[in-house]
Amino acid sequence: MSEDQPINIKPEKKISAAWKVIPGRFLILGIWLLVLACNQRKDLIDQPLYEGPLSSMDSAITQMSDSGVVVMRLETAVQNNFENGDREWPDGFYIQWFNSRGKLTSYFSAKYVYFTKSENLYRAEGNVIVKSFAKNDELNTEQLFWDQSEESFYTDKFVTINSGDEVHTGEGMESNQDFTEYRILKPNGTFTLEDDPSRPGKRDIALPTTEH
Repeated sequence: MSEDQPINIKPEKKISAAWKVIPGRFLILGIWLLVLACNQRKDLIDQPLYEGPLSSMDSAITQMSDSGVVVMRLETAVQNNFENGDREWPDGFYIQWFNSRGKLTSYFSAKYVYFTKSENLYRAEGNVIVKSFAKNDELNTEQLFWDQSEESFYTDKFVTINSGDEVHTGEGMESNQDFTEYRILKPNGTFTLEDDPSRPGKRDIALPTTEH
């Protein structure tokens, strides 16, 4: 009679209650962290994008020279610079142009100016003044565009141009940069300044003459 072969019976592996519970806790913790991360990401996405200036300069002066002679000078109280290359002068600026001998030929000022780099265009607003010393003409308007590439000014707003003894008014204007040549698009009329003998140094405005 053959002997019975021993049978190896592996004892049943018992898993403790602790090991049964811990993986569940890790699963819950992982889900909670995932939800928290998603909420944080959503909060970041929902945040409005910052569109303000990257840098700001106070009491800035910018000069351009040609052969060692200053041909343009810009002065401003505040200049803001943006990431896309745009610039803003919230308190306006004052620009002077000079000839090759350093003599002042014209100036341009406004209470607020914004420069759009993609168009190379300046938009000036609020008490805008362009003065030409060559012809002694002065432009006043509330909005003016300066196209630096074309070296020109233009507007579709009401304009007043003081030219010697005359004042020209109208809607819209185009001119070259030094304001020696200009055209009012829709003239309203021309007023003549006359001396008032009863008030030395003072002038009255005569009746307008229609421009053709």
